[in-house]
Amino acid sequence: MKLPENLIQKLENRKQNNSLRQLPSFNNLVDFSSNDYIGFSKSEAVFKQAHHYLIENDIIQNGATGSRLISGNHSLYQIAETFIAQFHDAESALIFNSGYDANVGFFSALPQRNDVILYDELSHASIRDGIVMSNAKSYKFNHNDFEDLERLIIKFPNTTIYIVTETVFSMDGDCPNMEELVELSEKYNCYLVVDEAHTLGVFGEKGEGLTQYLQLHNRIFARIMTFGKGLGCHGAAVLGSLELKQYLINFARSFIYTTGLSPHSVSTILTAYHQLEIERETIEKLRQNIVLFNQQKNLLGLKPMFVRSKSAIQSAIIPGNENVKRLAQQLQDKGYDVKAILSPTVPEGQERLRFCIHSYNSKEEINQILELLRDFVF
Repeated sequence: MKLPENLIQKLENRKQNNSLRQLPSFNNLVDFSSNDYIGFSKSEAVFKQAHHYLIENDIIQNGATGSRLISGNHSLYQIAETFIAQFHDAESALIFNSGYDANVGFFSALPQRNDVILYDELSHASIRDGIVMSNAKSYKFNHNDFEDLERLIIKFPNTTIYIVTETVFSMDGDCPNMEELVELSEKYNCYLVVDEAHTLGVFGEKGEGLTQYLQLHNRIFARIMTFGKGLGCHGAAVLGSLELKQYLINFARSFIYTTGLSPHSVSTILTAYHQLEIERETIEKLRQNIVLFNQQKNLLGLKPMFVRSKSAIQSAIIPGNENVKRLAQQLQDKGYDVKAILSPTVPEGQERLRFCIHSYNSKEEINQILELLRDFVF
């Protein structure tokens, strides 16, 4: 059967706006597009050690067999969650199947009908989807603007307020002033929740994330760690108190009503965390590459077109879907995998090339891709 006519029209509108999404083909281009910041997704050590762990512990099982509340809570879960909590200096950790599941489960379950959620306007879609499913009222504040946030807070005295942000924003790559935000949340007794998807494996001596690196983690209500980026595998964990973990087990629908991760997936998560403890040179190489990228874009006169960022995500604003797609294709034709981010994923006029920096990008690759960008733009 064909799609209903109104849905066909929506697809046609995307085509006319030059914003139709399509699955890309696999390529062998130089990687400046993936979230695999320290190369763990391709790590032979992680691959082999995760497999050996299962064999050595006689865990010969392909699937979880059911929800963790029924038959899927295999022994590896407790081992992994205990290690993750210790690694992040948290009271507890609860593994979800993905970062999306963690955010949807958290924000749909925690805030109640008379509560208020105040979220950064650039918060990830998974956060916003969870908020929509919540019974609480929600209001967005201007991006990283804590004066605007405080203006909203004081409108709701004697109210349970959840403040929501990310430590690195996925499209801009910028970071909020976490010290200021923590102080503001404490001033008004708000519950601060941070998504650290793009800081795990990137910030901190062992890649433990931004808030832990800044020693602010024990002043934050909940941290959400996603494993599909810097950790190179799949899944996520909510870090917080034991009571928070117990509450999510009872009320987070994306946790309750889904089959758990397979033992192999959880073994990979656990192995990747162990690998973080010994991959400090790789994490340092990533930091050096981020510094190099920023230095070179300044030397080549490209700084004005980039969003200010000290993270592994660097975004060059190229207004117009057609323009940014053409420029991305030119870079890909030269052997570099850089993706165009189109509206409506970002606001119209804020279309961009999103460069992801990795520990395995060479100095020559970083220099050449920026020189090509300069030549194509100017």
